[in-house]
Amino acid sequence: MTESIDVFPWNKNFETGIAQIDEQHQVIIKLINKMATYIGNQSDTHSLDSVFTELTNYTIYHFESEELVWEKYLSADSSFDEHKKAHERFISEVCEIKQQKEGKSNQQISEDVLSFLTHWLAFHILDSDMRMSKVIFAIKSGIALEAAKQSADKEMSGVTKIMIDTTLSMYDHLCIRTLDLKREINSRKKTESKLLLAAGVFENTLEAICITDENSLIINANPAFYQSTGYLEQEVIGKHIGVLKSGLTDERLLGSIWQQLDEKDHWSGEINSRNKDGEIQSEWLALSTIRNEKNQISNYIGIFSNISRLIKNQLKLEHIAHHDPLTELPNRLLLADRMEQSIANAKRKKERFAVCFLDLDGFKPVNDFYGHDTGDSLLCEIAQRIKNIVRGNDTVARIGGDEFVVLLNEIQSTDESETFLARLLEEITRPILINHVAHKVSASIGVAIYPDDGNDAGTLLRYSDEAMYEAKRQGKARYQRYRSQ
Repeated sequence: MTESIDVFPWNKNFETGIAQIDEQHQVIIKLINKMATYIGNQSDTHSLDSVFTELTNYTIYHFESEELVWEKYLSADSSFDEHKKAHERFISEVCEIKQQKEGKSNQQISEDVLSFLTHWLAFHILDSDMRMSKVIFAIKSGIALEAAKQSADKEMSGVTKIMIDTTLSMYDHLCIRTLDLKREINSRKKTESKLLLAAGVFENTLEAICITDENSLIINANPAFYQSTGYLEQEVIGKHIGVLKSGLTDERLLGSIWQQLDEKDHWSGEINSRNKDGEIQSEWLALSTIRNEKNQISNYIGIFSNISRLIKNQLKLEHIAHHDPLTELPNRLLLADRMEQSIANAKRKKERFAVCFLDLDGFKPVNDFYGHDTGDSLLCEIAQRIKNIVRGNDTVARIGGDEFVVLLNEIQSTDESETFLARLLEEITRPILINHVAHKVSASIGVAIYPDDGNDAGTLLRYSDEAMYEAKRQGKARYQRYRSQ
């Protein structure tokens, strides 16, 4: 009986939420694993061609079904055409790889096709299909197409890309190692010899890898594992994996892991563990079960990909791109996104929100006479005062110089915004002590209300700016509601 090889295990993270598409994705993954089984067991060319044809035909059927789903909502959008073109390129590219026979054995060609399939499908599901499904669910909830796309782009940016790259890296290693080990099984070598060979292959990989016995006690690990955990070899060998990886002690997580290992011999997911120095590390873990010739569990292999630094760097870059470096408030770019969210929420809930454009009065003399350091300190204090009185669902942004914008969400009446503005003016005018000198500034504030004064972000921001200048003309230190000419 041919032993199956599951190099591309289905994971709940692949689910788009659309049952028809998810079911077809699972069929495609089963066919990819069927091809891996044939490759791992060194089947004849006819068998490989047969499963390749079956896979190609079903993929074409899936693409046609999938496009009917997207077309209902996105037929007029460019993303739908790009998606269809990606489908067309897939068939031609996989056939082209299969035809590149010069200098390669049928086994090597089949492995190239398998590698391409796992890479393409992982990106297709985790990025393209996931993005499309998020847009559709947003549209169904009442959000306009462009707002739905922006929402999906935001959800799919940054950390999501890191996770896709990490997942692909994990599958590459898992596929290669699994095929190598299964070939060793076919050669009837002892389990210990296979593990020693695997450990030799793993010696130079950047991923942290450990091998345990059937009781989860570590019997071997590669240098990257020692480096990532901070433990020495004598502190690792013979220890239970849960002692060194605290993320594997959560009872609920362990229940899911053991269930999948029992059913599929594979589990993959994100865990958070502390290294020897107490530092928390985020890791993508791929666990595989190794069975002997009697189908009894002999070992487990864990591949840990540390994604902590990547996530931190990405989050840091995203923060820098969307926040004012002096006050740490959202900048103009993030404000635009928050305004679109406010418009979408207000439209859906049939509510109002206020855009308050604030410009400080008397800031320039402080900045010119006492210097930029004092001016910066004053701006930071003003920013903190504004933050202290807004609600959790409001937004405070600095858009340049001494200009700030406050979004007051979910206001029931103009009286509610006026109460806030009066308190804001009072807070700003309180003296600010910097280097034993008391400084006093005020603010001129212009207000525009959605949807009374405008239905889009640009109009609301422009009208609140005009109202702010009117407040200055009337004597400063006051707020002014926008009035159409």
